[in-house]
Amino acid sequence: MSQNYVSIPRNLYYLNSNRIIYRRNPIIDEPTAIYDWGVYYEDGTYEYYDLFRSKAKITTYRSLKWHLLVLRYLNSELDPDKFIKLTHVISDYDKGFITFFVPQELLQKIIQDVNKCDIEDPPKNKIRKFIFKDNCGLTLSEKLSIVGKMIGRNKRIHEDDIYECMLDMHDTGKKITINKLANYLKCSERTIHRNMSYELKQEKELLNETNEKI
Repeated sequence: MSQNYVSIPRNLYYLNSNRIIYRRNPIIDEPTAIYDWGVYYEDGTYEYYDLFRSKAKITTYRSLKWHLLVLRYLNSELDPDKFIKLTHVISDYDKGFITFFVPQELLQKIIQDVNKCDIEDPPKNKIRKFIFKDNCGLTLSEKLSIVGKMIGRNKRIHEDDIYECMLDMHDTGKKITINKLANYLKCSERTIHRNMSYELKQEKELLNETNEKI
C-alpha cells in the first residue's frame, strides 16, 4: 500500500493559493558571508525552515506534529478554522504529504497539542550553515564541492558539517554513504565515522529509507 502511496505527487495547490508560508529564511541571524549562490553561516542557524522541498514524505506521527508546529509558527496570523483546514490537507493521504492514514480522533489530539504550544516559540529545528538560492543553478556535486571547500578551511570536520552534506544529498534523492561524505568533505572515512554520533547515524538511515520509498 505504501509503495502505491508514495508515488502520489505532493499537491501544494491549497498552500500556494491560500498563501500559506512553508519556507522562510533566517530573520534574526546574520550570515557570515553572502555569495551569488546563497549565504553561509559559520556558526550555523536554526531559523531556516524549508518544508516540502525534497521528495521525502511525512512518515511518522512525530514528523506530522513537527510539520504542523512549523506551519502554525510561520503562519501565526492564520485564523484557527483555516489552520484546522490546513491540518486536514497535510494529513490527507491523497494529497501526497503523508505516507499513512491518520484517524480523525488522533488528528484532533495532535491539533490540540499543537495549539497548546506557544505560537512565538520556534519549533525545534536542524542547524544549517549553507543556504542555496532556489535559482542558483548548481548541481548537487557543485553544491557539495562548495560545502567541502569551505568546511575544509577550518581543517576540522564537525557533526553539523556532515549533516549539512547529508541533507543536500537527501534533497536530491541521492543515497547517503560514508564514502560519498568523505569525498565531498575531503577527509577520510575514518574521520566521518569518528564524528558521527549514534543519533546522526540513525538520521542517515532514516533519510536513506525515506528516499528509497519514493
